[in-house]
Amino acid sequence: MGKQGDAHPKPAADGALLQPLLPPGDAVRSSSVVAGFDLRARAAVRVERPYVVINMISTADGRASIGGRTRAIGGPADRELFHGLRAAVDAVMVGAGTLRAERYGRIIRDQSRRRLRHEQGLAEEPLACVVSCGLALPPDIPLLAEPTARVVIVTSSAASLPDCAAQVEYVRSTRQGTLDLRAALATLRERFAVTLLLCEGGPHLNVSLLAAGLADELFLTLSPKLAGGDAGDSLRILAGRELRPAVELALLGVLSGDSEVFLRYGVCPSAPESVSREITPSSSLDS
Repeated sequence: MGKQGDAHPKPAADGALLQPLLPPGDAVRSSSVVAGFDLRARAAVRVERPYVVINMISTADGRASIGGRTRAIGGPADRELFHGLRAAVDAVMVGAGTLRAERYGRIIRDQSRRRLRHEQGLAEEPLACVVSCGLALPPDIPLLAEPTARVVIVTSSAASLPDCAAQVEYVRSTRQGTLDLRAALATLRERFAVTLLLCEGGPHLNVSLLAAGLADELFLTLSPKLAGGDAGDSLRILAGRELRPAVELALLGVLSGDSEVFLRYGVCPSAPESVSREITPSSSLDS
């Protein structure tokens, strides 16, 4: 074998290259990769709710964060795909705990990506959807302090946030006193024209979507890092209740870049879900 990295394409100054492995192909930029996913066509089959894609990262030993955050896990190639997916969707959804831990700011900061979205007939930035049952969202979170941000709070609460700079609206959806994610997603489609939605976690929100049969694809980055630690020290990409039966996945594609591996899975349809699995306990979303 040659020196480490000899077999990998070198990133140009404007971003990392991604190498398709399944199906095989030439190294390309993230924008070309995401365009090849044809997510809009897949979303067209969903009429009752948005097409939901979950995007997560994990170390090789299964940790979804280090020190409570994902920044220490991902590399340049992961960041390219991360931003490429954001640029392609109508909305980005995140749970309150992840919003606080990662200190979310503007969804698309790069002006060229915003301009490209505008040319494609999309809003310059995706709608930011925050799932929060208790509305424990500090006003100093950069997203809420951004005047141009369009934020929708998905909640079972009748309360509202204190005034903030962002443009904030609410989707209030309850059943039996708890958050009804299925109804909330339907409202996002009807009121805000969200047909393609990217979920960036956290792990409790991921489980709630999967348990209710509301996730269509999973993008999983495997980082070439080992973090160690006890199981209780860090969340995995899923946390909370056990999925019964286990959700089955179908491999749709594999990419690599800078020793990172990117897995794209389709979520296989399961048996009809019961009402109890469509309802999200408030405690599972970190308020």
